[in-house]
Amino acid sequence: MLMKELVLRNRSYRRFHQNVSVSVETLKELVDLARLSATGGNVQPLKFMLSGDISRNALIFPHLGWAAYLKDWPGPAEGERPAAYIILLGDKRIKPSFGCDHGIAAQSILLGATEKGLGGCIIATIQKPALSQALAIPDHFEVLLVIALGRPKETVVIEPVCPAGDIKYWRDAQGVHHVPKRSLDELIVG
Repeated sequence: MLMKELVLRNRSYRRFHQNVSVSVETLKELVDLARLSATGGNVQPLKFMLSGDISRNALIFPHLGWAAYLKDWPGPAEGERPAAYIILLGDKRIKPSFGCDHGIAAQSILLGATEKGLGGCIIATIQKPALSQALAIPDHFEVLLVIALGRPKETVVIEPVCPAGDIKYWRDAQGVHHVPKRSLDELIVG
């Protein structure tokens, strides 16, 4: 698959076929892509917690925020929740701050997931202390991001930003998720 096709297919999916499992081996392969990605100063301060287990997934789910622009939607219903998660952690014993390393790692993971026919969503709205407590995450790790993963159960389409400039994503009556994107000409300066 060409890079542009991977990027176009890599959308923020928030509804999944919950009963289609993602193996621990697949999760490890995705983390390996993150491991091989760029990291500031080659310090490599990120660690990863994997979950493809139903009971562990149930501990993670309530601590996540799902779609800020969809005010009346509390997140995926039972049966549409992620089949797996990768929690990105910063190891404060290695470095006290993590720059953009977790963003680079998350994009590598999602591109790899897309190549495997999976979809995902990078989640930064996290009840971090509660999640750390629920999973007994040691204090020397900072929760940075959670990536929800699974077989997508929704259609996500890209469309141009409307003339009024509204960039908020939305769902139509059929449940199709629409994501406005600015034009290339609008982004290039000078």
